[in-house]
Amino acid sequence: MLEDKILIFKLSRGNSGALCRIYEKYRHYMLKIATALLYDASAGEDVVHDVFMRLAQSAESLKIRSSLKSYLRTCVVNGVRNKVRSNEVRSYVELSKVGDIASHERSGDHYCIIKETSLEIANALRQVPFEQREVIVLHLHGDMKFREIAQLQAVTTKTIQSRYRYGLDKLRSILDSEVK
Repeated sequence: MLEDKILIFKLSRGNSGALCRIYEKYRHYMLKIATALLYDASAGEDVVHDVFMRLAQSAESLKIRSSLKSYLRTCVVNGVRNKVRSNEVRSYVELSKVGDIASHERSGDHYCIIKETSLEIANALRQVPFEQREVIVLHLHGDMKFREIAQLQAVTTKTIQSRYRYGLDKLRSILDSEVK
């Protein structure tokens, strides 16, 4: 947190090293969220790079009222929404491209099972309505609390909780129907 405040201060004074440090610190986090929402790694990268371009362009007038991490997360979510509205989203991406799969097993069979499961979950999540999918991704991948998501979406916390619950129910339903 203190490092972020120092980085923001340096960035506002034109220090390009501060922008590089912010990029290195938050790039994977932001890419994980953007890709999970868009199902397209290259579209996710575009959103993240757009966020950093705007950050660099507005560095001198930047006023961040929350944490840098939540500011960047909000920028990514808004960028994703803009991309979805403009129908610039491709049809799919493998969630395995989002980040590393943590496993102590190194066997080929185990990797294949994980990859297949990831694809099944990705396909099921793609069928969930965007508002519900956004809540699920922001809560699980973005480590956001329901209250924070509610503020971001300008709705009540109860609405966010309902979207989360309905989204998970829809996921279960889809995954259960694929198993049968």
